[in-house]
Amino acid sequence: MTQVVLIRSGATVYDEQNRVQGTLDVPLCERGRAEVAALAEKLAEPYVGIELAALYCGPTENVLRTAEVVGKALHIRPKKIDDLRNLDQGLWQGLQFDEIRRRNNRVFRQWLDDPLTICPPQGEPVETALARIKSALRPLIRRHQGEAIGLVVGEPLAQLIACYLRRDPRVQLDDEVPTGGFERIMVAHDGNGYGD
Repeated sequence: MTQVVLIRSGATVYDEQNRVQGTLDVPLCERGRAEVAALAEKLAEPYVGIELAALYCGPTENVLRTAEVVGKALHIRPKKIDDLRNLDQGLWQGLQFDEIRRRNNRVFRQWLDDPLTICPPQGEPVETALARIKSALRPLIRRHQGEAIGLVVGEPLAQLIACYLRRDPRVQLDDEVPTGGFERIMVAHDGNGYGD
């Protein structure tokens, strides 16, 4: 078994304005910095019981800063993996969720409920992002059998990673996921390698 500690990056001004961030490089806002400081303090508490063998993160500013603060608290240097970049949401990036809903509520709801069937204009299909996640995570999970690793990523990539690790056949997105949190996911190893 490998324990994956899935860490969601702290808030940005886009989170405060309820905007789609996607792959845009937006720094942590004041609230986000406070969330990350509290998160790092919590993860470092002995009663939480998290001892990471490695800490991996995506490449955007808010994710890197979150990983740096968490890594410092846990005395581990984060390793950036470009394939852990967030889902490219194309022309939706920078728009407020309400604006997208107003323009085409049915398409937006379908994207949340069944994202494999919808791709934001000029965005990355969820199937492509899932393939990218699989190729990035398989070697990490094999390398860290019997250990715990941390993954620092943004939303909605964190939800896609959680679906993949839990082997959830139904991919569904939630538009209201709290920033600056974490969850533990136990990943069982099978004879063929995880995810094969």
